[in-house]
Amino acid sequence: MSSDYDKLTKEERQAKDKADREREAAEQATLPYKWHQELGEVDLIVPVPKGTRGKNLDVNIGKQKLAVGLKGQDKILEGTLCKEIKLSADCRPEDQEAVHIHLEKLNKQQWWENVLTHHPKIDTTKIQPENSKLSDLDGETRGMVEKMMFDNQQKQMGKPTSDELKKIEAIQKFQKAHPELDFSQAKIS
Repeated sequence: MSSDYDKLTKEERQAKDKADREREAAEQATLPYKWHQELGEVDLIVPVPKGTRGKNLDVNIGKQKLAVGLKGQDKILEGTLCKEIKLSADCRPEDQEAVHIHLEKLNKQQWWENVLTHHPKIDTTKIQPENSKLSDLDGETRGMVEKMMFDNQQKQMGKPTSDELKKIEAIQKFQKAHPELDFSQAKIS
């Protein structure tokens, strides 16, 4: 966000955020599909005429391209995906009224601003993700989250955090290696 946003009062921020959400909702409503995302995947529901069967569909999914239409007709949507996907996409008709397209993101740690690059963008900083399981995270992110949880728990109990424990351990090793030094007056922060 810009520094102008930071200068707004709490009430002005809430009003701006509400107006932005309403604008985004209006822009998204004009799209020929509905979409939902989680960190690792994107799902699209593309309405089609009632009675449409799979054999009537013309769907092309590439690493960074998507086209959906009915055979022999103009495309319902077509364009460049805003980010790359794995080619393990899933596409199936739903109730002969819509096409459900499931895309697996190549980068599972990034929110998409839009599905196709020429469509309106959403503000990804305002996304409030559903609770996820630690097992859903990649190893590095999981380690970071577990460390933060441990440190938070330690602070609540008035105990040292993981970084503070490392310092204490290093000092104790140094004291053992140098028993001739007097640490009784040492202040360690």
